[in-house]
Amino acid sequence: MSGSTINASHQLSCAPNRAARELGLKRSEFDLAVHLGHIWTVPDEGGGGRRVTRSEIDRLRTEDGFPDTLRERVRVVGTSECAAVMDVPVSRFTRLARLGAVAPVRFYLNRYRAVVWLYLAEELRQFAADEENATLLNARRTPEGMRDLLDAGLDLRARNWRGRHREFLLRVADGPWESAGALAAFLDPVQISEIVPDPYERSHLIRFRPGPPAQGAQGSPAAYLAERIMTADDPDEISRLRADLTRTLEDARRLRPAPRPAAKQTTPVPEQRATACEQPFAAVPEQPSRGLLGWLRRKSA
Repeated sequence: MSGSTINASHQLSCAPNRAARELGLKRSEFDLAVHLGHIWTVPDEGGGGRRVTRSEIDRLRTEDGFPDTLRERVRVVGTSECAAVMDVPVSRFTRLARLGAVAPVRFYLNRYRAVVWLYLAEELRQFAADEENATLLNARRTPEGMRDLLDAGLDLRARNWRGRHREFLLRVADGPWESAGALAAFLDPVQISEIVPDPYERSHLIRFRPGPPAQGAQGSPAAYLAERIMTADDPDEISRLRADLTRTLEDARRLRPAPRPAAKQTTPVPEQRATACEQPFAAVPEQPSRGLLGWLRRKSA
């Protein structure tokens, strides 16, 4: 693609930082809005990441209540504020979150390396306003079946976060290998090796496999914990991911096979034929010596 085409494309779109400023959002709010599909992005034709078109910015700026309505759609709250939004005790909200009634959209690790889950305030209000959820919110005790699950250690918060994050990665994937990488992001290396035994395909797939959201320096305890949260650990979830990855890889192989080293071309060596001049010398039989010296040799023999 010519440089003039790329320049024209850049004039019609904004980098994320510029787009966030024009929309009145913090960068973290902007990223979450993209994550949730509230802001659509396009690939940078110059290879510099994703961008936001001017038409998309104009669309958002003309919405009623801008920018407050957009900012409210991405407002996240922690456990204590979640309980206040839903008007329930903190302990009850935690139980509902563990049961999967509400799904977190983000997490971070505090200074004690404990996971802090964040939720959308807008979704919590909608959940609390739904009459079908009145029993869960107002009953004196958690229903017996749910209580048994909690006693058995059920906690769906990480799995629900992975589900939301997977939707985002698949939404911004630009091709079959990118989609395969998004699915592989939630499987451990052993699972990937079983599904993709070919080393060249596996290396190509890993190029498109995003890591977890940054949570400290690579190799740090925080980064290790983030990797654990990113990796599926439920058998049903793993089975579904394996099936989806296998199916997506079939499409990727058909449309754009993984690159592999070119086969080495060996030039056949022509058969060597000796010419008359090149014939090896035959052994010359030793001639008997003549004269006295020859007589003495024969005598001694």
